Amino acid sequence: MSAPAVAADSPFVSRLAELLATLEHGLVERRHVVRLALLAALAGEHTLLIGPPGTAKSELARRLHRAFRDARYFERLLTRFSVPEELFGPLSIRALEEDRYERHTDGFLPDATIAFIDEVFKANSAILNALLTLLNEREFDNGAGRQLCPLVSVIGATNEVPDDEVGEAFFDRFLLRVPVGRVSADGFAALLEAGCADEWTPPEEALTLGDEDLGAVSLAAHEIVLPQRVVGVLADLRAQMVEQGTYVSDRRWVKTVWLLRVAAAAEGRAEVGLWDLLLLPACVAPDAERQAEVADWLHARLGVREAFAPPRLTRVVQAFQAQLETEQNANDLDYDESGRLRFSPSEAGTEKAEELAGEIGDAKGGAGALRMSYSRRRRYGPAHIAARTAQIDDLLARIAAYAEELAAERASLAATRARTLWLDEALLARVDAHLAATAALIAELAERARDARRGFENLPRLSADEAARYADVPEPVTHEPLV
Repeated sequence: MSAPAVAADSPFVSRLAELLATLEHGLVERRHVVRLALLAALAGEHTLLIGPPGTAKSELARRLHRAFRDARYFERLLTRFSVPEELFGPLSIRALEEDRYERHTDGFLPDATIAFIDEVFKANSAILNALLTLLNEREFDNGAGRQLCPLVSVIGATNEVPDDEVGEAFFDRFLLRVPVGRVSADGFAALLEAGCADEWTPPEEALTLGDEDLGAVSLAAHEIVLPQRVVGVLADLRAQMVEQGTYVSDRRWVKTVWLLRVAAAAEGRAEVGLWDLLLLPACVAPDAERQAEVADWLHARLGVREAFAPPRLTRVVQAFQAQLETEQNANDLDYDESGRLRFSPSEAGTEKAEELAGEIGDAKGGAGALRMSYSRRRRYGPAHIAARTAQIDDLLARIAAYAEELAAERASLAATRARTLWLDEALLARVDAHLAATAALIAELAERARDARRGFENLPRLSADEAARYADVPEPVTHEPLV
């Protein structure tokens, strides 16, 4: 594997971390939103903030544009009365005199590097159609020609997700859809305190990002490896979403993987990591409810091998326990040395007889009489017991290997938590808690398997002479494959 174009200990990674800390300073519970918006900008993608007014969406956009050196910023609040001139510039009178239909775009959206469009879906279809081309192709149809635009990223804001065709097409142009809610009760005091703090200070120029930084990250992202394991999870999630009826375009999947590559490249890594997939909910699900469903799926899946999932492993252990119970309670017909059924006291029969005698009176002592016993507890030879314990030994070895695998996953997750620039700490903590709970369940199941092994070892054994005559190896206990 080749070394990453941006090393993990490079000054760029440190600068990026310091830049993010500056951008989110004083914002309460907006850390993850700030980081997603900057990551989207690094990937050349757009972010849509979904939430009520007064949740710092515009403040976030204004700060983001200060992250880029010499960036031109454009901001507009749209209403249903907005006209194209408000976004794309007024018509050129001189051009009209020359029979040309052109706009003066200086200072307007086609001239911007970072833009914030509030209430973006309240625009009419003419504006939205023009925005489609601008956001997707970075070009603006100005008169008879197309104008190249320096646009890096647009942050849109809306209170609700559109349900019309044009709105949905425009909605799809925002790779990241980030719900932004009110500050929680726990963060309320910090919010009030932040309101009295000094005005936010933009990052120093040395921290800001220039075209050369964007180019370096893009170059590095092209070299990022996408491991097959990550591809497998993406394929499974895609199938899951198809089954649930949530449509995700092929274009969005491609752009999502590009975002994952950029996230890895910006942190100086050589490949996309499993935990990077925690960025997926904001990329592939349209609203908070369905993003929560994707997050739940990922939490249950990431780091846990399906073959060893606790429900499946539980069924395997139960299969051995059921077999043990069957063999412990199995009986054989009991013959004496002459080959006839043995006539001997039966413990169970004696208990029943004594119980009956107690009820009816036992003046003649019939309860003590011998009764026919047809069976005795089955006994097993060494070959049988060895086969059973060997199969459980194999199971225990697999469980032990998987426990080590889980421990390695947790160590990998801890390392990611220590260095990540983009992932939400709450999501990472939730995954770690799930892995810890899974490890505890796996350990419990291993102990149950060891109990079963002890049970097979203690099965009634044949005498040495009998064992010599009966050396059959039993069929293995059938269970789900652990592969």
